[in-house]
Amino acid sequence: MSDDTLIRKSARELASLIAARAVSPVEVLDAHLAAIERKNPRLNAVVTLAADQARVAARAAEDAVMQGEAVGPLHGLPIGVKDVTVTAGIRTTFGSPLFKDNVPAEDAEVVRRLKAAGAIVLAKTNTPEFATGANTVNELFGATRNPWNPELSPAGSSGGSAVAVATGMLPLAQGTDFGCSIRIPAAFCGIVGIRPTPGLTPNHPMPLAWDPGQVHGPLARTAEDAAMMLDAMTGFSRLSPISVAPPWKSALELVEQAADTKGLRVAYASDIAGIGVDAEIDGVCRKAAEQLKERGADVEPVAFDVSDGRDPYQTWRGAWMVGQQFARMSMLSQFGANLKGNIEAGLKVTALDLAKAEQTRQAVFHRFRELFERYDVLLTPAAPVRPYPVTMNFPDQINGRRFENYVDWIAPAFLITLVSLPAGSVPAGKTKDGLPVGIQIVAPRFEEPRILSIAKLVQQAHPIGSPPDTP
Repeated sequence: MSDDTLIRKSARELASLIAARAVSPVEVLDAHLAAIERKNPRLNAVVTLAADQARVAARAAEDAVMQGEAVGPLHGLPIGVKDVTVTAGIRTTFGSPLFKDNVPAEDAEVVRRLKAAGAIVLAKTNTPEFATGANTVNELFGATRNPWNPELSPAGSSGGSAVAVATGMLPLAQGTDFGCSIRIPAAFCGIVGIRPTPGLTPNHPMPLAWDPGQVHGPLARTAEDAAMMLDAMTGFSRLSPISVAPPWKSALELVEQAADTKGLRVAYASDIAGIGVDAEIDGVCRKAAEQLKERGADVEPVAFDVSDGRDPYQTWRGAWMVGQQFARMSMLSQFGANLKGNIEAGLKVTALDLAKAEQTRQAVFHRFRELFERYDVLLTPAAPVRPYPVTMNFPDQINGRRFENYVDWIAPAFLITLVSLPAGSVPAGKTKDGLPVGIQIVAPRFEEPRILSIAKLVQQAHPIGSPPDTP
């Protein structure tokens, strides 16, 4: 089987081939190493390659299969881990020159779980410094580029993971999401990403152990692959004080069973954040939502406004930035402008600011709760704008209207984070000039299998193919 054939197969197909001894983990590894060598120089998604460690693991995985040992669901699959998530014996820089030679002694709990399921960590993927920013660029490694058009951004902060998966450099990759960091890179790169319910994927050893904001999640080319990876990541952990076990046995089993949306009550809202949305993007997403009627869903356009949550999110995010970097505050002057500016803004947040923000946050949560008493899911554009030039830090306007601040453009995503709901992004189609458009699927807490089941059906109805190949 050729390298190009292997890297275009889904993670589930590769896992089945490995288990059936039709292909070896070493062959799969070599195919993806070749893809990284060919494609990464132009796109800059992978920043640290752990080829030697991965080869040792791949050989061990091959031996296990040949000896008939029981293997995990991700057995022999090379994966990427975002460069803010610690990996034992593999450099983790947090996208910061201050940590350019940092090699952790332990794995993050989520990495340990992925390895226990048989995955092989092959690469660390690019991220802005400490994941601060919605464009994947940092002083240490430079910018990651969008595979559909390298002059454009893949968004952030899990942009490296999204690009690596979209191009076949890796079959799966891990990301983190606080504002939009899994969902919008997935949308800009034409793949599937999901932000799970806080607590499902343990955060240890991230700072702020009780934090419901930043979560780990999968990035994959199909909804089934994302479900398979999510199954490996979730589960109760004593290392996390907010950890919970999922109320379902297997997300993948439920997604595989999904054949239609019969009886599903779907709300479609074009702009939940009050910032506007590009008309072409809204048209693509609205069409994808309406076509769920063909699978039996009851789809209704709604006016759903939670724009009053934008300021509370900013307040919470400011305090969160300070908490995340508390142990490194003595380094403040050495951080890049984005990270330093965010921390300095957070230092101005007062107890009264937080108290006021929490009151509005609660009201916004109950607005979502009431919506989900009438509908099963909410669909909305994952990003209100098209991919923007990679040289821009962030888009500054939409439909001629300037954003009030540099994070407003990700408000459709961060308003979901604000109220601790799960949400996924799946390709809904493409723009006239061939750029992917992602639709965001939001559901009540612990409804990840439903989100990914709908994502599967959207992908079936609106296949967008792969990005143009790169040298």
